[in-house]
Amino acid sequence: MAVNSKIVQNIDLLSIVIYLVLVIMGWMNIYSSVYDGSSFDFSSRYGKQLIMIIINIILLIGILFLNGQIIPTSSYFVYALMIFALIAVLFLGDKTGGSRSWFKIGSFKLQPAEFAKLATALVVAKVAGRENFKLTGNAKNFFTIAAYIIFPAFLILMQGDAGSALVFLAFIFVLYRQGLSFYWLLIIFIEILVFTAFFFVDIYLIFIVLSVVSLFAYRLVTGNKKETVIAFFIMVLIVFAELAVVAFLKIDVQLHILISISILIVIGLAIIKSLRKRTLKPLLIPALLLFYIISAYSVEYVFNNVLRSHQQDRITVLFYPEKDITGVGYQTHQSKIAIGSGGFSGKGYLKGTQTKYDFVPEQDTDYIFCTVGEEWGFVGSSSVIILFTFLILRIIFLAERQKSIFSRIFGYSLAGVLFFHYSVNIAMTIGLAPVIGIPLPFFSYGGSSLFAFSIFLFVFLRLDAERNLLFI
Repeated sequence: MAVNSKIVQNIDLLSIVIYLVLVIMGWMNIYSSVYDGSSFDFSSRYGKQLIMIIINIILLIGILFLNGQIIPTSSYFVYALMIFALIAVLFLGDKTGGSRSWFKIGSFKLQPAEFAKLATALVVAKVAGRENFKLTGNAKNFFTIAAYIIFPAFLILMQGDAGSALVFLAFIFVLYRQGLSFYWLLIIFIEILVFTAFFFVDIYLIFIVLSVVSLFAYRLVTGNKKETVIAFFIMVLIVFAELAVVAFLKIDVQLHILISISILIVIGLAIIKSLRKRTLKPLLIPALLLFYIISAYSVEYVFNNVLRSHQQDRITVLFYPEKDITGVGYQTHQSKIAIGSGGFSGKGYLKGTQTKYDFVPEQDTDYIFCTVGEEWGFVGSSSVIILFTFLILRIIFLAERQKSIFSRIFGYSLAGVLFFHYSVNIAMTIGLAPVIGIPLPFFSYGGSSLFAFSIFLFVFLRLDAERNLLFI
């Protein structure tokens, strides 16, 4: 009992206070979003959410008295259990909103994808927390960690829930903290820019920008100014030669094809030169350039042949919001109206007209933030964002003081997943991100999200309570 008392004394109360404030605010907004003036009803959504909050708090108290060593030792078991659940839901799950990702238990539903993030964080912390484990310069370690992250994301994608699968991108920040090179983040960022640019500019302009950036990068990496200048002039001369041949033969060929041919020729020359010198370092930039060219060409194919129609519509509406404000873009359009109508201080609790008359679909789940914006205004919305930001910064602070690498990695996983969820969800409601259907932690209606994030947080707080121990 003395040990448990000491653990309770070491629990970070500030994090718990912020958590409780967020949960209470979340329930108040769920109540407001479905409130119709009638008496309290436990069968309503706000009633069910209140029951789940009470059950959740009892569960969390139990976690605080859990033996801390059980957490890392059960990591592989929990991960295997979640993988089994993700596979089982593909065959036994209830299909809702175009995705088969829920187990139906009476009037309640359980979504394994929400708990899979916690399970993945446990196994990543277990694997990367081993003694002498290094990511830098060790391909085997990198691909091992990547496999543990990608596999559950792939199973979730198979369920038709692309939004939850994308959340696993948050683990890239965990790997970066563990020594993954910054250049990996840069490569991913450029890939996102290439994908986004496809919807705004012609593809030949993308190739021109990529070529110029690659030449500068090649100059920085190799320090060879002469080769960089020669490569530039070779590309330009080949393009002009191609244009001349096309004009003479009167062939209808698009400019981006000519530019890509010239780039491929230069890359081929770079490969030949590197093989002769028996060095692969100069090939890094040409290889990345080739990767981006292929990805640029694949954007259109993926958009038209891989993405589902509703996913295509959501991306289109993100870049061209005025295109279909009465159809696919209706949700986001009404959400922005609701948030904007709140003004500085809001219309007042239970007084949101957009909310009361159901102008915003899913206003108590994915679009719960629009209720905050309408009734609490800029002040309330900013307060929610500040609370989430402060909680994440607090988690990072706690993670950095851990003696155990396992605890630190787990903490960063929690911070990364929380940040991805809250930032993308809020960006989604104001039209800055595509509608990918991920909940706002502690706010959106649903037991799976509430339980998963609460357990995630309190498991870490339990580890932090024994921060001087080496969990392995």
